[in-house]
Amino acid sequence: MQTSPLLGTHSGTFHCDEALAVFLLRQLPTYKDSSLVRTRDPKKLEECDVVVDVGGVYDVQANRFDHHQRGFNEVFGEGYKTKLSSAGLVYKHFARDILANHLSLPVEHPTISTLYPKLYTDFIEALDAIDNGIPLFPASLTAGTSPAYRSRTDLSSRVGHLNPSWNEETSDEILDNLFEKASKLAGEEFLGRVDYAAKSWLPAKQLVQQAVEKRFEVDASGKVVLFESFAPWKEHLYNLESELSIPESQLPLYILYPESTSPTTNWRIQAVPVSADSFESRKALPEAWRGIRDEKLDELTGGQPGAIFVHAAGFIGGHKTKEGALELAIKALAL
Repeated sequence: MQTSPLLGTHSGTFHCDEALAVFLLRQLPTYKDSSLVRTRDPKKLEECDVVVDVGGVYDVQANRFDHHQRGFNEVFGEGYKTKLSSAGLVYKHFARDILANHLSLPVEHPTISTLYPKLYTDFIEALDAIDNGIPLFPASLTAGTSPAYRSRTDLSSRVGHLNPSWNEETSDEILDNLFEKASKLAGEEFLGRVDYAAKSWLPAKQLVQQAVEKRFEVDASGKVVLFESFAPWKEHLYNLESELSIPESQLPLYILYPESTSPTTNWRIQAVPVSADSFESRKALPEAWRGIRDEKLDELTGGQPGAIFVHAAGFIGGHKTKEGALELAIKALAL
């Protein structure tokens, strides 16, 4: 007799979306010890407490989360265009509770409100898009515009490769065992992203904001931001520029930060990209400096001794001291 909750999904070849959907459900106390049946038999699916990625029904109250039926166009929320897969559906309706449970926080905590859309955009949306056959660069996109979604993990491919090859032995039992492996792979990677976002990315926002607000103390132009310790700054910088309504004439162009916490650490000067995913800089380091190193770079820049390099593409450089890196940044602003 079935005593634990029963989850259901389709049999046969598995994909990343239902593998992650099952893992996500199992992060909830209600489904922590749930069993799983993989079948396309409607009668067996009727016996399941939750069904994902099969059955042709999307009904939250009935715990049915399929996305293959005609007329289905559910998206994550306002401003999103990517049609959800079973992973996105489960995330949309259960992720606040999943995140709160994993991080031991109340569902109403501001951290949950911040991470809920971020993790969808950074992690889940690409899985939805790939499962629904949505290209990263649709033909409707004009040249130079951002991709339709962020794809940074290749998780869908890695899960897909866990299916048996065409010339390997296969059976329902083999596929069911491999599905559990795929679900664990997808889920553990997701939880790793949750931990990074909560414990590294989010705490960095305060450091970035402090540095942005003090940038006029670094240089009167306000175009050089200095971090006394490194922090993941790009996404926070762009968000803060919008939140603080920084005019275009005062947007930061260069970021300075130490390479390590050592008292004798080298320093980096990095040009701010035009967008988070762009290789183009707002103002690359001067062309004449690019590809030059050490003493030759000292001679060329006429700055404090200790220059290390400027990358051939001009997006980053190094100096042995903070003062030297700052001097390079100020000279670069004028060129």
